[in-house]
Amino acid sequence: MRIVLKQFSDIALLRQNSKRRTILNKGEAGFTLLEMMIVLVIIAVIAGLVTVNVMGRPDEAKATTTKSNISSITGALKMYRLDNGAYPTSEQGLKALIEKPTAPPVPGGWAQGGYLSAPALDGWQKPYAYQSDGMTFTIRSLGRDGKPGGEGVDADIDGKG
Repeated sequence: MRIVLKQFSDIALLRQNSKRRTILNKGEAGFTLLEMMIVLVIIAVIAGLVTVNVMGRPDEAKATTTKSNISSITGALKMYRLDNGAYPTSEQGLKALIEKPTAPPVPGGWAQGGYLSAPALDGWQKPYAYQSDGMTFTIRSLGRDGKPGGEGVDADIDGKG
């Protein structure tokens, strides 16, 4: 009998504590509508600033894309050299990364499927200039203006190896 009474008193105590927690939690409301609106306005302002800064600089984005592409092409050229002992010659060009060259020196270890999936174009959709003696190479984008030299987004972007 004592055990049963003890259990009933424990249950009553739990209910009483539960009611206290409920009363305490009622004072802790979530975010108010006004607070949520302020947060949404702040997010909208930040998104607007980011959009203006990013969308207002398409040529800078193209230059960044070009640098990233040159980095990828450089990696593909290094893989080509590891497989074949030399970089593609200037005559073979970057096309040697897509399909096996037939012009000498014909690579003996050319990877099935190639090293790039498509011809490489810079951010302004122009082909890269490629020069190589087989042991070193230079990849160059002539920038936005398509002319050697220049400054800012018109500057040449080079990759060497």
